[in-house]
Amino acid sequence: MRGTIRLTLALLLLGAGINACRNREAQDTAPPAAAAAQSQAAPRKAASASSPAPTATEPAVSAPAADGCLPAAPAVTQAPRPPQPLSGRLGLWVAEVDPRTLEPRRAVAFNPDGVFPLASTYKQAVLWALLREFDAGRISPNERFDVTPQNQSLGDYPYDGSNVRELSQRMVQFSDNTATDILHRRIGLQRVQDVADRLHLCHTRLILPTKAWWVAETGLSPAFTSNRDWGTTSGLQRLQLARQIDADAQRQRYDQLQRRLDDYFDHRYDPADDLKVHNLSTPYELATLVTHEFLRPGLSPRAQNWQREVMATGFGRSALKAQHAGNIDFFGGKGGNGWKLLTYSGYFQTKDGRRVVYAFMQHGADETYTMPNTRRAFAWINAAVDEVLGEQRPQKAPAIPLPTDTPAERAKADAVKAAQQDRP
Repeated sequence: MRGTIRLTLALLLLGAGINACRNREAQDTAPPAAAAAQSQAAPRKAASASSPAPTATEPAVSAPAADGCLPAAPAVTQAPRPPQPLSGRLGLWVAEVDPRTLEPRRAVAFNPDGVFPLASTYKQAVLWALLREFDAGRISPNERFDVTPQNQSLGDYPYDGSNVRELSQRMVQFSDNTATDILHRRIGLQRVQDVADRLHLCHTRLILPTKAWWVAETGLSPAFTSNRDWGTTSGLQRLQLARQIDADAQRQRYDQLQRRLDDYFDHRYDPADDLKVHNLSTPYELATLVTHEFLRPGLSPRAQNWQREVMATGFGRSALKAQHAGNIDFFGGKGGNGWKLLTYSGYFQTKDGRRVVYAFMQHGADETYTMPNTRRAFAWINAAVDEVLGEQRPQKAPAIPLPTDTPAERAKADAVKAAQQDRP
C-alpha cells in the first residue's frame, strides 16, 4: 500500500524539485491589507464601476468593493453540465473578455466564487512576479543557481548551474517544483503574493513555495502547527508566518518529507487540510488574474515576449476543440494536480481576434490520482467554450493527451494501475 501511495504521489505532484537557491531571496515588502482566503468565499459587495482604462505599462485593475476586494463574480449564464462525470467539489469560469476593458463580454460559470487549492496552477504567478523583478533590474535571466538539500522539493529537478530563464521554462513546461521554489524565494514571498494583492484578489493566496505547503500539511512545520490562525492572517502577519513555515520547510530533506507524505495520505488525509495550507483561489479570481496576466501585464516588450513564450509551453492547447478547429492564434496555460485535486487555467486568442479565459477546479475527487480526469475536465471546458464562442467544429474529435503523457510517465501510470488492481 505505502509503495503504491509513494508512486502515486510521484505522479501527482506534476514534477518537482531539488533546487536550492543560493540564499539570495529578495527583500519582501509589506503587502497591502487584504482579506484572508477562507474555505468558502465570503459575501462581497458589488462595485459600482470599473477603473479608467490603464496605460500600456500599467496593469488594468478593477475597482475594489467597499471591503477592498474584487467584487464577487457577476451574474452570468450557468455553465453546461459536464459532458462526462466529475466527482468532488467543482468550479468553472469561461469567458470571452473585452481586450480594452477586460470585462467579460459573455461568460458561463459554475461555483465561480468557491475557494479551491491551486496546486501547480499558481506557478504562472511566480513567472509574472519574476518578470516584474526583471523589468525592475533586480533579477537577471542569466543568474544561476545550484541544488541544495535546503531547497530540494519533490519530483524531478534542474541541473546545477541552471539560470533564471531555464528555471522559468522548467517551472511552466514541466511544472518543476524545485525550479519554482528557487524562483519564488529569489523573487521574495510577498512579491509573488503581490500579483494577487494588486488586483484585489482577497481569496487568492500565492505566498508559499511548494515544499512549504507539504511540510505544513504533514505536520513538519512547528510554525504552522503552533499557529492555527494561518488561514485568517493577512498583511505583515501572514508574511512573517509564511517565512517561518518556509524556513521549517528548508530544514527538511525531500526524502524525509516524502515518507511523511506517504504516511499522511495513507492514514490521516483530510481534504480540509488542503484549504488550510495550499495556495488558493476561486475560478473567477484566477480567471481575473489570467486575464490581466496576458492582456495587461504591465511588462516591458522584452519581458512580455518572455512570458508569452514560456506560457505557450503550458498544457492545454492540444486539449481544446478550438485548436483542432484551426481557430487558435495564441495560447498560454497552466495546470496542476495533487491528491484528489486538479486545476487548469488558460488564455487563448482566436483567429478572428476574440480573447477567451478559462479556469477549472476540482477538489475532493473520488480518484486519488486525478491526472486521467484531464480529459473529463477539458470536455467540460470545451462545452463551456462552445456556449461562449459558438460551437467549435474540429475536423475530428481531439485525442486529448495527458500532461505527463511521455513513455516514462505512461510506464509509471501503468504500474500504478496494476498496483491499485491488486489492492484488497
